Amino acid sequence: MPQHQATIHWTCQGPSFAKGQYSREHTWTFDGGVTVAASPSPAVVPTPWSNPAGVDPEEALVAAAASCHMMTFLWLAGKAGWRVAQYDDTAIGHLAKNAAGAWWISEIVLHPIISYEGPAPDAAALAALHEQAHHTCFIANSLKSTIRVAAPSTS
Repeated sequence: MPQHQATIHWTCQGPSFAKGQYSREHTWTFDGGVTVAASPSPAVVPTPWSNPAGVDPEEALVAAAASCHMMTFLWLAGKAGWRVAQYDDTAIGHLAKNAAGAWWISEIVLHPIISYEGPAPDAAALAALHEQAHHTCFIANSLKSTIRVAAPSTS
């Protein structure tokens, strides 16, 4: 089975680790060699102990779900004979507390805008493509959060 590797690197910087006064900035290096600056969201850990310029784990999860859905959708659309010219999505993850009071990303809402070369699928075919993409996406199959497509549209 394929493996997917990410190396996480963090070095303590700050006046007092014991008091929580240290930077949470770190890097993610992926198996292809790309390194990404990462940090908790300033909504969770205030600056200067976080850096708003870094990618936070929650937005990375949202991006992974949206990216997987898009790639699966493109594959399915091509197999169905639709020629996708462009696909844009502004995905939004919603945090909520679960029954035990712990925060989690309870829902990821995708807002894809898709343009086609030639004819576009009708609303029913488009909804079916999104539904099949959702059920085929590796990331969606790995999460317990709800992932839904909000009113699929074309440009």
